[in-house]
Amino acid sequence: MTTVTHPYRRFSLQERDRRWAAVRRLMARENIAAIVAPPNPGNSTDWQADARYLSHCGGGADTSIGVVFPLEGDVTVVAASARERWGSAVQDWVKDVRSVNRQYGSAMAERLLELGLDRQRIGISGLNGGTRTPEGTIMHGTFRALAEALPNAEFIDVGELMQEVREVKSAEEIAVLQCSIDIVECALDAQLNAAQPGVPDYVVWAETMHAMFRRGSELSVHFNWLSGSNPGRTLTRPTARPLEEGDLILGEIEASVLGYRAQRLPVVAVNKCPDIIRDLSAAHGELYSALLEKFKPGVSVRELINETVGIARRIAPGSGPLAGLRASLILHGRGLGDDRPLVLTHLDGVPFYDATTRALDFTIPQDGIYICKPAVATADGAYQFAWGDTVHVQARGAQRMGKMPHGVQVSPRRSFTDWPTDVTVYSQPAGGQ
Repeated sequence: MTTVTHPYRRFSLQERDRRWAAVRRLMARENIAAIVAPPNPGNSTDWQADARYLSHCGGGADTSIGVVFPLEGDVTVVAASARERWGSAVQDWVKDVRSVNRQYGSAMAERLLELGLDRQRIGISGLNGGTRTPEGTIMHGTFRALAEALPNAEFIDVGELMQEVREVKSAEEIAVLQCSIDIVECALDAQLNAAQPGVPDYVVWAETMHAMFRRGSELSVHFNWLSGSNPGRTLTRPTARPLEEGDLILGEIEASVLGYRAQRLPVVAVNKCPDIIRDLSAAHGELYSALLEKFKPGVSVRELINETVGIARRIAPGSGPLAGLRASLILHGRGLGDDRPLVLTHLDGVPFYDATTRALDFTIPQDGIYICKPAVATADGAYQFAWGDTVHVQARGAQRMGKMPHGVQVSPRRSFTDWPTDVTVYSQPAGGQ
């Protein structure tokens, strides 16, 4: 393969060989002749994480990549303008890169027929449900093209097989996730600078995102956001509302490095913090430290949920605003997409998502990387505090990958007036109501 000429950050050939060998061991175990990882750049490119994991091709918000990964033989990538965008000038993992006119299913079927696999067992990533995709991720037309071209093949889902490989992170993967969280914390510094009374909510969001992208984060990334006096759960985007002193800003902030997205769930108070939130933040810090000590290889999801609820009950004071303190747990994998497990509970630890119920007996491996973001709440649920960091599971417990202190951060008072006022999507047209 010719020398790569475009200086994108890349994983090594040693990392490629490690992944390919691990996947092929499981394919041999399950008698799978090939894996098809179809294109689907939805949900911040989560839905084609397996294609990028296997091929090192992808990157960009609207990139559609399909991969045929055989048990034996060359790996094949199919994409629009594939040779220009994903050929040897960009990556050095895959030689067989084929440009297709968005007829992905037909192109992948053609490769499977070349390999003589028309009567074999073929795995498809996203054929059935995943962590957040109970209906699968392969498009109907793509699967139909495969099924029509290979009528005698047996198609099975390999979502869990790929999760089994992807969940334990290598040193190279951990390094890019560390870079991701470092970028996120630079973005949070920018957020603290801009979070001043009178500044529109969307301006603070834009300063946060700008700080990530000027440091090299890719698109797409997840960026839920909400501000207010007691905002509750984050929404999908900011508003034009001017911030007020004492407001809280909640966000789910990710930076993407080679598609790998660490995450932080920060809480920022504008110039001052309400007493109840400060108290909840302190209690959350006590719970968080104790929970990470229990977050060791071999612990089950069920045990982590029970620990979260139990710690909250143990640290709850006998009287005052935090008497009867309650807790819930959100926990999910970090990497190229929605790595398993997906843990979502109500207060007091009751799961509210089918993927969580299915994962209760799942055990955490060493070198798994997760976003751990429990919440604590007053007994009546009127006030809650959720905060989270990306953590690395090690023998002595999970270690935070971020360096900023735990808990609510109060923006220092300063002047911030640097935002455009000429044209915005919030401008009222002449004569508008």
